[in-house]
Amino acid sequence: MALSKRLSAIASMVTTEYDEIWDCCCDHGFLGIELLKQNKAPKIHFVDIVPELMQSLRNMLERFSTDSQRTAWQVHCQDVARIDPSPNKRHLVIIAGVGGDLLVQFLSQIVLRNPHCQIDFVVCPVHHSYKVRSHMQTLNMGLVDEQIVCENKRFYEVIAVSPLSSEPLSRIGNKMWQLNSKEHKAYLQQLRAHYGRMLNQDAEYYQGVLDEYKALDC
Repeated sequence: MALSKRLSAIASMVTTEYDEIWDCCCDHGFLGIELLKQNKAPKIHFVDIVPELMQSLRNMLERFSTDSQRTAWQVHCQDVARIDPSPNKRHLVIIAGVGGDLLVQFLSQIVLRNPHCQIDFVVCPVHHSYKVRSHMQTLNMGLVDEQIVCENKRFYEVIAVSPLSSEPLSRIGNKMWQLNSKEHKAYLQQLRAHYGRMLNQDAEYYQGVLDEYKALDC
């Protein structure tokens, strides 16, 4: 099955060599399966907390894996926050398809529980990207790559970060913005309108956020 635009964008950001890749909140496992086909890492982990999905995915992987792939994947039915990466390997953790608040919780717990692990992240929240970016700044993550994806009339930010990157991570995005794109202009207007409405909840905080987006000349 062909990947969606969003999953294709995530897959395109897996450019570094990793020992293990964790496809978290993997749903039906389409992204991890594509990474498995491309031999992106010696081990691909599929992680989700829904037992029925994980059993179905395990059955499919057991049925269709080639001989060389049978030891290259592992299915985990568990809370994403409790993954247990080995400290002597380099890991990429991919988290997509969840909201910003939950994503922040996952990031906090994974980093807190694995202080001696080398972990890069690719994240794609369904909303609250500003909050996710701000939180990743507090975790001392630097930018690797970022991209705006429009799919089914919704906008997504795909953000790759690493503690080894010296490139600053912006709260509003930097290199992802294409100033001549109608889609990007529409997304920026959507963000400005959203944070304009949020002024009723916390005027001081959201005015600061709104001012950052207004400063973008797009």
